[in-house]
Amino acid sequence: MYLRGAAVAGVLALAVSACGSKPADSGNAGAAKKDFKTCMVSDSGGFDDKSFNQTSYKGQADAVKKLNINEAKVESKSDNDYPTNMTAMVAQKCNIIVGVGFKLNDSTYKAAQANAGIKFALVDPGDLTTLPKATNVKPLAFNTAQSSYLAGYLAAGMTKSGKVGTFGGIQIPTVTIFMDGFAEGVKHYNEVKGKNVQVLGWDEATQKGLFAGGFEDKAKGQTTAQNLVTQGADILFPVAGPSGLGALQAAKTSGGKVNAIWVDTDGCESAAEYCSVLLTSVFKGMDVAVEDVITAAVDNKFDPAPYVGTLQNNGTGLAPYHEFDGKIPGDLKSEIDQLKKDIIDGKITVASKAQPKTAS
Repeated sequence: MYLRGAAVAGVLALAVSACGSKPADSGNAGAAKKDFKTCMVSDSGGFDDKSFNQTSYKGQADAVKKLNINEAKVESKSDNDYPTNMTAMVAQKCNIIVGVGFKLNDSTYKAAQANAGIKFALVDPGDLTTLPKATNVKPLAFNTAQSSYLAGYLAAGMTKSGKVGTFGGIQIPTVTIFMDGFAEGVKHYNEVKGKNVQVLGWDEATQKGLFAGGFEDKAKGQTTAQNLVTQGADILFPVAGPSGLGALQAAKTSGGKVNAIWVDTDGCESAAEYCSVLLTSVFKGMDVAVEDVITAAVDNKFDPAPYVGTLQNNGTGLAPYHEFDGKIPGDLKSEIDQLKKDIIDGKITVASKAQPKTAS
């Protein structure tokens, strides 16, 4: 079942029976857990954001299909919806509830503390060392500074204007981690190549930059992106959910002068209409992590130890180059492959302070 917005309490009595309906048969009926329900609460970007929430929900959908379990989900229309929507999922008698995004931290942990019999997972919770202690919450974090470092190096190697641009939705660690890594990758390119490619929209040292003010407004994202293009940026790196689609639109209407790099998921799959302007995408395996934690809960193997997706465990990385595969020089591709190995081997240190750290 899918509930929109926070106005759900009044329909719960009618909805419970519908939410318990059996999904389409996956051919795995013998191993079915028909009484198990997995549930999800989106952040304000919504499940059709072609990015963060959509990829996280794919993990739940995959688990439902493979395990033949039940599901419910509720889409948050604003930040004010989180407590009500989390309460709604608790009322649905969910066995595990997945909160999508840093902004659901408080609602997730409060619900977990009040409902010890329910398992919870939290996608992209930010600084792991500051999270409350809870034996029924598993944080799912991703070190996208590493993969964004590769994206920055790629952008620096492909720019013709000598300027690349980035902007975020709002200034939170799970956004700025991308921008930090991107800037560091450009800096590394400049150092090894003796170049001076400029990053517009973000200064890692001062942690000041350009933000759209939210994740929902595509028009605002396009205006923000056009600001960077006007300043000379010919490669854009939006970290802004649906707002970031505006940057892809700005690139698409540039007549081939501007290209982009997407985030969270492979943009050529989630936003195929923009594939012609996408060099690549910085993915994070939220779908795999969500499916894994649901599967663990079904199998009574749930544990609260934080998961951190890295280049090494393929929890994050660069998506295929798709339509740019023949346009990116082979030498540049090889350099990026080597950079990936060097980061994994510790020969290159990514400095972003927004990287997820676990308590020692």
